[in-house]
Amino acid sequence: MTIRQDIHSAGIPVLCQSCEARHRGVCGALEPDQLVELAKTSSRRGVSAGAELMGDAEAVESYSNVLSGVVKLTKGLSDGRQQIVGLQFAPDFLGRPFKSESAIDAEAATEVSLCSFPRTVIERMMKASPELEHRLLKQTLNELDEAREWMLALGRKTASERVASFLLMIARNIDPAADPAARSASFDLPLTRADIADFLGLTIETVSRQLTRLRASDVIRIENNRHVTVDNLGRLEQRCGD
Repeated sequence: MTIRQDIHSAGIPVLCQSCEARHRGVCGALEPDQLVELAKTSSRRGVSAGAELMGDAEAVESYSNVLSGVVKLTKGLSDGRQQIVGLQFAPDFLGRPFKSESAIDAEAATEVSLCSFPRTVIERMMKASPELEHRLLKQTLNELDEAREWMLALGRKTASERVASFLLMIARNIDPAADPAARSASFDLPLTRADIADFLGLTIETVSRQLTRLRASDVIRIENNRHVTVDNLGRLEQRCGD
């Protein structure tokens, strides 16, 4: 029996062959031999919702690719208050290269799957692979752009537009295997009503009221208070005020 070898998988470690991060994430910048080297030091793990992945001012020993699930990023004040400042989805890169300490808290908002590797290995590869360094820089700039978009949302958008923008972001990013051109989506909300309110600068009551209005307008359907179906992403996008 002859086994056909896929030319696109030739030399690629088994651990990496079905990984979204290999194609769309930072690992897509690595050559097969570099992937082999990275795979030797990598480990995959599942993390339960609510688990801390990285603490503020914590020594950075490793980085991770998000393979599935949603990661919640928060910043804390000296009096104990916290603010959600971002969300990460597959195949985002969790961590900041060349920083010895984390400047942010990262928590699993849902069940999360991670592929982790030592900080020293990835930083050595960055020096040897300009394309890897370029991809990490590009992700950092994308996160900066997203932060500016949320500054606009929090400063200028109405409550209805903020909630619609949040739902559209989740719909477009929560499933790494979804077709980017899809015009519908179905997903479980990765945040509680309280966390959504915190993220959007609204009250819990306002978030619930706006979700009810979107449902009453047939823009979304909600089952079991958490599962959201968007039959027409174009209609949801129209509610975002962009």
